[in-house]
Amino acid sequence: MPNATMRPPRLNPKKLLLSKWTAVQPVAKEKHFIVTRLVQAEDGFHPPAPIIDVVMQAVHSGRSTTIAWRELTDMTRWWQGWR
Repeated sequence: MPNATMRPPRLNPKKLLLSKWTAVQPVAKEKHFIVTRLVQAEDGFHPPAPIIDVVMQAVHSGRSTTIAWRELTDMTRWWQGWR
C-alpha cells in the first residue's frame, strides 16, 4: 500500500517491455500483469517513434488490455513488481 512518502516510479519507456505490475484494485480477480507489447505512435519523421500505450497481459488468465503507458506512474492504480 503506498504511503505519503512514496514517489511514483520513474519509468524508462525503453525498459517497459516484459516489466511486471500489480493492480492495486484487482479486476475480475486478476492483479498480476506483464507488459507484453509497446504501442508506438505512427510517426515516420522521428525514429524511433514514441511509445504511447502498452499491452498488459494478466498472468493468470492470459487476457490482454491496452493502457496508456503513463498510467503506470499512478500509484493508486499500479505498483511496480508483483506484490
